[in-house]
Amino acid sequence: MEDEKPMDRLLCGDVGFGKTEVAMRAAFKAVNDIKQVAYIVPTTVLAKQQANEFRERMKNFPIVIEDISRFKTSKEQKVIIEKLSRGEIDIIIGTHRLLSSDVKFRDLGLLIIDEEHRFGVKDKEKIKIIKDTVDVLTMTATPIPRTMNMSLSGVRDMSVIYEPPYNRLPIKTYIIEKDMEIIREAIYKEVERGGQVFYVYNRVEFIENTVNELKKELPKIEIDYAHGKMTPKQIEKKMKDFVENKTKVLVCTTILESGIDIPNANTIIIEDGDKLRTCTIISNER
Repeated sequence: MEDEKPMDRLLCGDVGFGKTEVAMRAAFKAVNDIKQVAYIVPTTVLAKQQANEFRERMKNFPIVIEDISRFKTSKEQKVIIEKLSRGEIDIIIGTHRLLSSDVKFRDLGLLIIDEEHRFGVKDKEKIKIIKDTVDVLTMTATPIPRTMNMSLSGVRDMSVIYEPPYNRLPIKTYIIEKDMEIIREAIYKEVERGGQVFYVYNRVEFIENTVNELKKELPKIEIDYAHGKMTPKQIEKKMKDFVENKTKVLVCTTILESGIDIPNANTIIIEDGDKLRTCTIISNER
């Protein structure tokens, strides 16, 4: 970021390895250099989540942080965009909404992109134009071949975080036949210690039956479900409730692959795991 040439760096690292920490520090530096920062994430839930995390980390500094997504009304979005153009917002976090033509910056200095491959062709073209004039930090846990090839051939710089934080415990994986007694005990123990549980069930037509079965076994625990046939707003509402710890167990299909960070969810149960693609299981295990 100190170089005269705009930065175009790819940061690779598994989930929980510290990519967001790097993004926060880069954003803090840019703001200290009297520049604005745009942080683009793939989902509205993640935008809200990251904004809260940034605010918590930077609450002792005079840094104005805002988020923009479908969770905001049109009136609220208009006010945020006006403030952004006047330079009254230092860090803005949102989805591809930030790439809309009505969004103007007073002095954008850093663009942070989380999982660029999740965005459409038009969005990528807009990002390509921005890259010519500002520093760009792209973060991913699963780089696509084209992105990797560009980095390895020297077209763009790449940094890799190889090791997790020193205090991160290893993940324990168990493969068993379905046993409701074991499932009940695993969920109960996780919730008792203040955690949450993802229950992956990839058959939409029977997902409500699974939810009812779990509610019968665990009547005092808040259980909800989400799947890809719901509207985006319905899914966002369910995910938001889970992020805010209103729901303790979320039964869902493989929509769980979409980027979301829930440190409190320490247990994941995958039913019929042998019927899922390997890459899906790896994404879920993260």
